[in-house]
Amino acid sequence: MKQPQRPRVPRRALDGVLLLDKGIGLSSNDALIRVKRLFLAQKAGHTGTLDPLASGLLPLCFGEATKFSQDLLEADKTYEATMRLGIRTSTGDAEGEVLETLPVEVGVPEIEAALVRFRGPISQVPPMYSALKRDGKPLYEYARAGQVVERVAREVTIHALELLGTALPDVTFRVTCSKGTYVRTLAEDIGAALGCGAHLVALRRTGVGALTLDHAVTLEALEQMDAAARDACLRPVDALLSTFPSVALGPVETKRFLQGQRLRLADLPTEQGAQLARRSEGADPRVRVYREEDGALLGVARAENGVLAPERLIATAAVPA
Repeated sequence: MKQPQRPRVPRRALDGVLLLDKGIGLSSNDALIRVKRLFLAQKAGHTGTLDPLASGLLPLCFGEATKFSQDLLEADKTYEATMRLGIRTSTGDAEGEVLETLPVEVGVPEIEAALVRFRGPISQVPPMYSALKRDGKPLYEYARAGQVVERVAREVTIHALELLGTALPDVTFRVTCSKGTYVRTLAEDIGAALGCGAHLVALRRTGVGALTLDHAVTLEALEQMDAAARDACLRPVDALLSTFPSVALGPVETKRFLQGQRLRLADLPTEQGAQLARRSEGADPRVRVYREEDGALLGVARAENGVLAPERLIATAAVPA
């Protein structure tokens, strides 16, 4: 006898950003699926993967916020990491096989001196155990098959690198780096510079762009909340845009903007247009645009060459009649 199908639970149209404090052992995609199910959300996405062995900040975007998730993919990241000196592994972290064990004959002065060498622009060779693709196949698939393929070194930037503590052979540091930086490769390279090798044993992401763990919530905490409390954890869409200057438009300009029309900066109703026009050359031209009447976010625009040009619009921002 055919079992009756359970009625499908309707999904909700939600807009906002959840700052998730992801736990160890959970992939970014699994975390997204579980959170999306908890919120009964129609549309959600994450802003770049965080390895299962890493914990920390994983911003999840819902609804209209997914339009702006690319900015977080491009943003600088901050991590707190622990590397173990004296042991090199096949993966650069604690999951790999031990390749070499060397004596650790360094102290804090040598470690501090080594860190100096890795601040600023550096060159990194992506690890074999990574999701980068070669001929359409992730590098980790080659690595699991025992193959090593040639990888081109990439330029990344280490904006800050600070020693937090030592309990040799373990060394803990904080790093703020550009997108595409592999922290386990950084640990391996620091170990090589010290002459004893190293591998990563712990990694926690504490910042993505201007977002931090300060207002993050764990999956376990979300599961214990009722629906109203979970919804209260969502931050507004413009939490992703806090580093952009803002401009507020009057009724006429709002209508034209939502219709995709360019606006002359000189015609904006406040001093904001003149301020945007005076920005230094080379500055990020993007601005967040609001409706003056109620403070609603309308989208993101580019303020350059004397005009405010719509770039991404919020679909739920109705065009005034």
